[in-house]
Amino acid sequence: MGKFHGKDGLVHADDVNVANVTQWDLSEDTEVADGTVMGDDWKTHLGGHKSWNGSATVRLDKSDAGQTSLVNGASVVLKLYSEGNASGKKYYTGTATVTSVSKPQSMSDVAEASFTFTGNGALTEGTVT
Repeated sequence: MGKFHGKDGLVHADDVNVANVTQWDLSEDTEVADGTVMGDDWKTHLGGHKSWNGSATVRLDKSDAGQTSLVNGASVVLKLYSEGNASGKKYYTGTATVTSVSKPQSMSDVAEASFTFTGNGALTEGTVT
């Protein structure tokens, strides 16, 4: 995969575009169980359950259907696009629970909202058709 610019990123929640996204973040993790025993010189481990989580930051728009669907506690199907949603582009998708909503406001900046989410099940990579 070649290089691409972050300006083409998109977030969809339940197949609705989330407007005014300025950033999104995605992390994938694997639990590890220590397999080391007495007498071992080197630690060993076993890979366990996988998980994923992330966040999205937007310029706040209270009339946007995508933003208003991201309420604390909501279960949504997220699609996170790195390169836009043109045919052939890759994206990440999975069901997630919105675990936090933050709406900081400053007198010298545009109002924003940040949403954090935790995956509920598998995260998959798809290709736009």
